[in-house]
Amino acid sequence: MASLTSKELTAIEDQLTIEQNVISKYRMYSSGATDGEIKDKCNCIAQKHQRHYDTLISQLQG
Repeated sequence: MASLTSKELTAIEDQLTIEQNVISKYRMYSSGATDGEIKDKCNCIAQKHQRHYDTLISQLQG
């Protein structure tokens, strides 16, 4: 992978933080939900953002 500029690295760090926050929020929403459908939807959203986070990390490592 080509070298990233400091501005690009900062943008990626910001996005990683955003993804972590979304994951945490939707896991919290899921744990507090009493409706099974809402719980499942929140888990699905958290998993989607976990994949985004994992993809960004793997791109930085690769």
